[in-house]
Amino acid sequence: MASAEQANSDPTRSSPIRARARVVSNESEGAANRRIVLEIENWPSWKPGQFVMLSPGPESEAERYDPLLPRPMAIFASNAEAGRDRIEVLYKVEGRGTRLIAGASVGDYVRVVGPLGRGFEIPARGSRSILVGGGTGAASLYGLAKDAMEAGTAIVILGAQRAELLMAAGDFEKLGVELRIATEDGSRGTQGLVTHVLAEMLDEKAAAGTETTLFACGPTAMMRACNELALSAGVRCRVALENRMACGFGVCLGCAVPMAGGGFSLVCNQGPVYDAADLDWPGIP
Repeated sequence: MASAEQANSDPTRSSPIRARARVVSNESEGAANRRIVLEIENWPSWKPGQFVMLSPGPESEAERYDPLLPRPMAIFASNAEAGRDRIEVLYKVEGRGTRLIAGASVGDYVRVVGPLGRGFEIPARGSRSILVGGGTGAASLYGLAKDAMEAGTAIVILGAQRAELLMAAGDFEKLGVELRIATEDGSRGTQGLVTHVLAEMLDEKAAAGTETTLFACGPTAMMRACNELALSAGVRCRVALENRMACGFGVCLGCAVPMAGGGFSLVCNQGPVYDAADLDWPGIP
């Protein structure tokens, strides 16, 4: 894990902790999407884009080793109520591990390690930010949207296959950010991909001469397309990768991605946030 010295010298890092977290709520957000709220003692400050490693299901009287590995989950938000620190994690039920997490009841305990990785840089004062979230990628962008609104202008584009699969759209609406939505079946917002909406917006900004920074998180193909659009428009693009990982802090080497300049980078430690132009996109599955 990152040392306290590393965290203090890098504004995109935090000093992680290991903790038993009490489940405050664990509710459905529609379709396979869920939101779990965890109470954690002495939760440190964190940066948007960072993540936690969450045990696959609650603790029980008998130790369980199947599944063995924790699941990486983006930190959506945090707050303190009655002097107790809480974090919110949005996730999608896809396999046995997330089904077990979905089965955690109020009062159960789960194991957490975090905040991990490097988060997003805070947008510069007076800047315009476009945030693109596809599927579960929206969970990495909520805290960043808050920072972007405080810094300047923020526009959020969320996408999914259909309306009921959209994640956190209501949270972004309550935040008051300019929100645009794209669904592949047209059940909400623009019919098509988020990148179709993004391409139109980048054309508008180029015509207006507005300096823009693009932030994206979602499926690899979506982020790769965002990078290509950003390069064409001459804007910087930062992405948060969603790779599978086993340890979360650079020991197992299972989350390595190829870099455009050669070599590899460990997403859990040197990421998950990267400058999109630095990645070798054809080599990322």
